[in-house]
Amino acid sequence: MKKVTIADVAQHANVSKSTVSQYLNNRFDYMREETKNRIEESIKELGYRPNIVARSLKQKSTTTIGVIVANILHTFSTQVIRAIEDTCQEAEFHTIVCNADDDPDKERKYIEMLRAKQVDGIILLPTGDNAALYNEMLEEGYPIVFVDRTVSDVPIPSMLLDNEKASGMGIQHFIDRGYTKIGIITNVIRNVTPRMERINGYKNTMNANGLDIRDDYIKSLEVSRIREGVHELLSLDDPPKAILAGNDLTLIEILKYVKEHHVKIPEDLAIIGIDDVSFAGFYEPGLTIVSQPTFEIGKKAAEYLLNKIQKKEDQDEGLVFRFDPKLIIRESC
Repeated sequence: MKKVTIADVAQHANVSKSTVSQYLNNRFDYMREETKNRIEESIKELGYRPNIVARSLKQKSTTTIGVIVANILHTFSTQVIRAIEDTCQEAEFHTIVCNADDDPDKERKYIEMLRAKQVDGIILLPTGDNAALYNEMLEEGYPIVFVDRTVSDVPIPSMLLDNEKASGMGIQHFIDRGYTKIGIITNVIRNVTPRMERINGYKNTMNANGLDIRDDYIKSLEVSRIREGVHELLSLDDPPKAILAGNDLTLIEILKYVKEHHVKIPEDLAIIGIDDVSFAGFYEPGLTIVSQPTFEIGKKAAEYLLNKIQKKEDQDEGLVFRFDPKLIIRESC
């Protein structure tokens, strides 16, 4: 079939090509309603599809952003993506989502691919191991925003939870309930901001309450080894009576161990998780959670990036926006 062009639409609607172009770009200031209706009908009858690539070259914008998440399995990631997509949709921008699997090489390839597709900007949950590439984009003035993490010596704006406050809030709740033997399990730390900060929050709160910090009560493990880590903790001569789960995937693995070994919550073991999970309210017993405002974080990241792309206002580089956690108390401790 012959490709339908703007010229075909213009001829069919008995208007000029520039009028059709104005219609396609939503510029209706001096256009009569009758003209708009004729163009709309012509587009439908002819089956016209705008050439997005040609329009992008002309406007120097693809009205598209890339979103690269570290691990799409996290509840946090999917909720942030949804908030970003909603915000971009309102601004008539599209999103391309990529999952880096916490793999720096995969992350780098996705960044290169998105830039080759000329996306207008990128929202990145960084692995942290491509600092030279991040700084290169920054020096070029390429619009980029971090979410959930910061990277040392890379002054890219970042939107993330106050992680030390979040873990401290969970530990303090344990202490207020009378627990003194408290452990924490996170995923492997590497260079990941939330995991390091949540360990710090744990230590600071224990210190502030005059409680001993035991290295054997602190575990940073691959997800596949978390159940093994729980077993090691509970097999100690003097095991912890409460465990803080550093994120949603960690919490799920702890709960799998609890079910497999018939551990009673909270009689045998008290549990608090950081990051909300959909089943926390109807799990039996209900799970106490330190939640983060994922939709606010995603919305802020998208708005900040879009302002940067559209140059609506001057924005300082290197800003870190911290969001407050919220303790949702249920029956797991």
